[in-house]
Amino acid sequence: MRGGGGGIEAKAQRAGGEAETPPDPKTIPALMDLMRLVARSGAPQLRVRLVISILLTMAGKGLGVLAPLVLGAAVNHLAADQPAGVSVGLGFAGFAVGWAIVRFLSSGAPQLSDVVFAPVRAAAQRTAATETFAHALSLSLDFHQTKRSGALSRTVDRGSRSVDFLLRILAFNLVPTGLELVLAAGVLAGKYDWRFGAVAVAVVAVYAVLTLAISNWRIEHRRTMNTADTEAAGQVVDALINYETVKSFGAESRAALGYDRALGAYNAAALKANSSLALLNAVQALIMNIGLGVMAVMAGFEAAAGRMGPGDVTAAVLILISLYAPLNILGFAYREIRQSFIDMEEMLKVTRQTAQVADAPGAPDLVHAEGQKGGALAFEDVSFRHDARANGLEDVSFTVKPGTTTALVGPSGSGKSTIVKLALRLLDPQVGRVVVDGADVRDVTQASLRRAVALVPQDVALFNDTLAVNIAFARPEATEDEVWAAAEAAELAGFIRSLPDGMQTRVGERGLKLSGGERQRVGIARALLADPCILILDEATSALDSRTETAIQKTLRKAKAGRTTLVVAHRLSTIADAEQILVLKAGRIVERGAHHELVARVGGEYAALWKKQTRGARIGLDEVQSAGG
Repeated sequence: MRGGGGGIEAKAQRAGGEAETPPDPKTIPALMDLMRLVARSGAPQLRVRLVISILLTMAGKGLGVLAPLVLGAAVNHLAADQPAGVSVGLGFAGFAVGWAIVRFLSSGAPQLSDVVFAPVRAAAQRTAATETFAHALSLSLDFHQTKRSGALSRTVDRGSRSVDFLLRILAFNLVPTGLELVLAAGVLAGKYDWRFGAVAVAVVAVYAVLTLAISNWRIEHRRTMNTADTEAAGQVVDALINYETVKSFGAESRAALGYDRALGAYNAAALKANSSLALLNAVQALIMNIGLGVMAVMAGFEAAAGRMGPGDVTAAVLILISLYAPLNILGFAYREIRQSFIDMEEMLKVTRQTAQVADAPGAPDLVHAEGQKGGALAFEDVSFRHDARANGLEDVSFTVKPGTTTALVGPSGSGKSTIVKLALRLLDPQVGRVVVDGADVRDVTQASLRRAVALVPQDVALFNDTLAVNIAFARPEATEDEVWAAAEAAELAGFIRSLPDGMQTRVGERGLKLSGGERQRVGIARALLADPCILILDEATSALDSRTETAIQKTLRKAKAGRTTLVVAHRLSTIADAEQILVLKAGRIVERGAHHELVARVGGEYAALWKKQTRGARIGLDEVQSAGG
């Protein structure tokens, strides 16, 4: 198994881990990052484990060099000109047993070292993954809107695994191998002749240089192969995720043909990669055997001259063989170390991202006034513009009194969703301020703000878990009775009871096993369970049928009691009872007032929209009646 060997190489290729290989990060800073990560990992008995592991590894390498010397002494003892007898056999047996014991200890010491150090590696890997995941969740909305979730997940996964690999391969493989080379060269030069040490160093140097050169050349083949592998895997995932579309257009054979072409490209690249691996293995074997041959010839001449015994010849060759063993994975280790440094650096880049929305140092929790009915919400001269849009909010000011309902209406892109995000502090205003219960939302903790404000979005996304877990997500400590009460209030309890597994029914990825209306009712139940001071409804009944919508609207009217409510609506009939309606257009509030006031305003935006919706409803009713007649 040279140059990474068939098994390791094949696994790395099948993983498809490096579609692109960016430039290497700077090694010294990367090593410093790795050491700092280990230091803060909180591993049990970190310093003790580190010291013991290093000592065991060094002992293993030292014993690995000593073992051939013991066997050589046994052979010399056997070959010595002594009278035949039991003493000779016992002497040889003693040396042979000693060689076996030393060799066993040299092999067992690194294994024991790995066991001692494993908790440190595991703690470092866990810390890296947890820190990156937690920091990614704390980053602002803009970061997640521009980042592919799958790519971010892979970055965290690869980065954390690279920490484990680097600690294992650097601390307990390559560095100890370098120590073993120094020891072996010193023993060969000191015990036999300086030329033996020079040959060992020269052979290892040539071996390493050629291995690294060929490995660098092979990277291009692996990159091509992994790109083809990624393309093939992507086609499979796309076709399986969108299988309904594939079937609807009778494109099964077309999808299979595209997959076959991608596999053809992968196979062609894999053949080149395997051929280059065979070349690397052949070159490594050639260098190894030339080195062994030179060492054996030199030792033979020394033995013929009487300066070495037959056991010394054996020992010199065995030392070189034992030195070659860890070098077998040099090609694989070199490439994977490069990739692991890159993966770790990509992970650390995430942790170095600064959240645009963050708690101020020492920020207090939001305090809700006792006895107050709902929370107070105010926008004071707020302006905000997204980077990707020409228009944004401009000088938006309004106040939502405690216990009242304010509705936001307007065309798509008018700024309704931006107001919702600002109220939840998913975004911070660029000008002006958002105030909840008298406090600027930037001056209080985000966690306390979101305990006071709950959102029912238009498109409710659920976790791939049970209905009970999804409803209780807003308040995990809620009792079963409280969860059922929230489901009853959201007109969801009857549906849940009709399911074979009831509350333990799993909803699938993003809740796709449920209909749109069922997902919205789960979202409403979740928000009601949170028992917020301010309830935000972003088209919370858009996916419901008319009958269910009427029932939910009745439930929501009950839920609004004692709460401040901010409603985003397109169907104006659902907000006719709102105390305040804000009409937005191009990021500005162009009209405000109660429903009856805005409808009566001749030429107004709201009046025109109301007229259009009511006329459309009458036309639809006439068509239904005509069809029935």
